[in-house]
Amino acid sequence: MDTVLLSRLQIAITFAYHFIFVPITLGSSLFLAILETRYVRTGKVIYKQMTKYWSKIFLINFGLGIVTGILQEFHLGMNWAEYSRFVGDIIGAPLALDALLAFFLESTFIGIWIFGWDKLSKRLHLACIWLVAIGTHLSGYFILIANSFMHNPVGYGMEGERLIMASPGKMALNPYLWHQFPHVVTAGITTAGFLYLSFSAWHLLQKDPERKGFFTRSFRLAATFAFIGAVLVGLIGHAQGQYLAKVQPLKVMAMEGHWETEQPGSFSVVALIDQENQENPFDLRIPYALSFLLYNDFSSEVKGIIDLQAEAEAQYGPGDYIPPVIILYWSLRVMIGFGLLMILLSGLALWWSIKDKLEERSWLLRILTFTGLLPILSTTGGWLVAESGRWPWTVRGLQKVENAVSPNLSPGTIAFTLVVLTLLYGALTIIGVKLAIKHGTANPLPPQEKGEQR
Repeated sequence: MDTVLLSRLQIAITFAYHFIFVPITLGSSLFLAILETRYVRTGKVIYKQMTKYWSKIFLINFGLGIVTGILQEFHLGMNWAEYSRFVGDIIGAPLALDALLAFFLESTFIGIWIFGWDKLSKRLHLACIWLVAIGTHLSGYFILIANSFMHNPVGYGMEGERLIMASPGKMALNPYLWHQFPHVVTAGITTAGFLYLSFSAWHLLQKDPERKGFFTRSFRLAATFAFIGAVLVGLIGHAQGQYLAKVQPLKVMAMEGHWETEQPGSFSVVALIDQENQENPFDLRIPYALSFLLYNDFSSEVKGIIDLQAEAEAQYGPGDYIPPVIILYWSLRVMIGFGLLMILLSGLALWWSIKDKLEERSWLLRILTFTGLLPILSTTGGWLVAESGRWPWTVRGLQKVENAVSPNLSPGTIAFTLVVLTLLYGALTIIGVKLAIKHGTANPLPPQEKGEQR
């Protein structure tokens, strides 16, 4: 195995671990802010108890997100030095803003929030958790500025053999960013909603009368949160797909396993992909559907991968510009399939919760107990689609992956660190899951607080 492939594997695996915690942090910060807002507005102690109870899982996740995230920037200098030299003046600014503004904002006020219960006024304490939520989303925004530039470079100039920032405003208003950022935010809402929904379902299955009121209300709030997030992430994802069809058509056609140009274009439901021979030996398709999904009509031409590859060669020179079709094709279907399932399950959960029929739907509660994993699988699929679809570029149209790797690395060195980091991140993830399960299944009401729910 060469240094390019090993470096790609290393950054992919560590990012995949890190990305487990990112949407949970984003969504949980909003969920807790909403819970505490309800406590301050209504004065009902149960919302304070719920905020404190679910905050333990949020704090565990927040800590693991920091630990797994710190290493990512070191990758850029150690494994991807040529990339850092080429684009460092561009991505350095948003990454610095992430650390100096967003991270310090959220880390400062999360400390005040943790230790400020019953020391600060209700409204001041509430302001702290909202500042934490703002900080986490600002952090995501700044990181996605850098990531969006890699997909759709804007606002830059050239100085010798490196890029320089010519227009910070254009980078901040990158159209790719404003499709990507809302998608990530709503994915976070969905992830947090299903996480707390699954724990609430587990508690309701225990049929403990002392916990029923607490977790019935928690279940309904989490179901609402999850349903809104799942619907919005689907709608925004559809808009993002239509945008990508215009700016990154080769990525979209790889996602669809669409080799030949068609007018109108048919949608592949499930297929066997043969990238080497550029064909699908088996392909179940829906006529006209792809034209409608991408262009809102049933007659538009949909260019295939083969023609788009020829266009890329004419623009950039000889080379293979086709992304890994199998990865993109199945990752998209994992994302969409689980996304539709989450809309269905959260919709049923919300409906039966409103109807107060949850006790009669124990089968649904049992299913929901295991659904905390669904949004994580879905977001991982989406991440694979986004990043694998940029192949063969690190910065689309400007620098290829093969030219971005550090020149002085040996395969043995990367292989060693790859194994160590995979084991370390795996152990951290297992610890985090065990701690989350421990706190998520604990009794939320100590003896002295029982009977205070109102």
